[in-house]
Amino acid sequence: MRSMAAREDAAEIRAALPGLRRESGLPVVFGGAVQATGRAHYTELSGADTDVLRGLVIDPGRGLGGKSLTELRPLWVPDYLAARQISHEYDGPVRAEGLKALVAAPVVVAGRSRGVLLGGLRRSVPLGERTVAAFAAAARDAGQRIAVRDDARRRAAEVERARAAAADSGPAAPHWTEVRALNAELRAAAAEVGDPALRDRLLEVCTRMDAAASPAPAEDAPRLAPRELDVLACTALGCTNADTAARLDLSPETVKSYLRSAMRRLGAHTRTEAVAEARRHGLLP
Repeated sequence: MRSMAAREDAAEIRAALPGLRRESGLPVVFGGAVQATGRAHYTELSGADTDVLRGLVIDPGRGLGGKSLTELRPLWVPDYLAARQISHEYDGPVRAEGLKALVAAPVVVAGRSRGVLLGGLRRSVPLGERTVAAFAAAARDAGQRIAVRDDARRRAAEVERARAAAADSGPAAPHWTEVRALNAELRAAAAEVGDPALRDRLLEVCTRMDAAASPAPAEDAPRLAPRELDVLACTALGCTNADTAARLDLSPETVKSYLRSAMRRLGAHTRTEAVAEARRHGLLP
């Protein structure tokens, strides 16, 4: 049985196939996720004439796909059945589908293969740089989406752990400030995601995490912009302006600008006073 993570990884690979066919010009593209066993399951196909590749289980290092997974880099051969640089445990399905030239690119996240994308032609020809680059780019994009999803899940788990701990320590427990600062980092990362739907989902999670990590503000609390609160949350953790800039993907000058604006709204003259006033008004834990 496939794990939830492997099913979600396979879904990212499936979503990449239509665009990859267009970009690469290859008529057959396929692939799948790496399971907990370390073996890849080819579950996703587009353009195939048969179903012989679906469900194929690939051992690390074996065949073109398995070798690509192990070496963490794209590989290609002009004629799969005649290639000497790969093993040939999977010649039967490849022959049955009629494929000759093949390319494989691993989906790598945090230095580990999570899946693989492959494509082929039914004739023996050298594959061009543009074709190989298309597979490398599609694998990289899928890896980025998986990494962002993993990060969102990890941060959500941190919020849940903090929420459970807060049941004993109260809503003003110090760890909530860290949760808010972590969420600010996630919001900065989400802004760089190219997929609009995924970006919107991540930003929605950020909004929910903000609500969970913040107490109810006082009625007379000044209105601070989300980025001003993000900067204050990092400041409350002892971050310098440079630290805050790195965490939130901002320039140090932008951090200073947000901090000055927050201090002015709060009537504070120092960073420490600004954090204290924000907490007094219920804007920070």
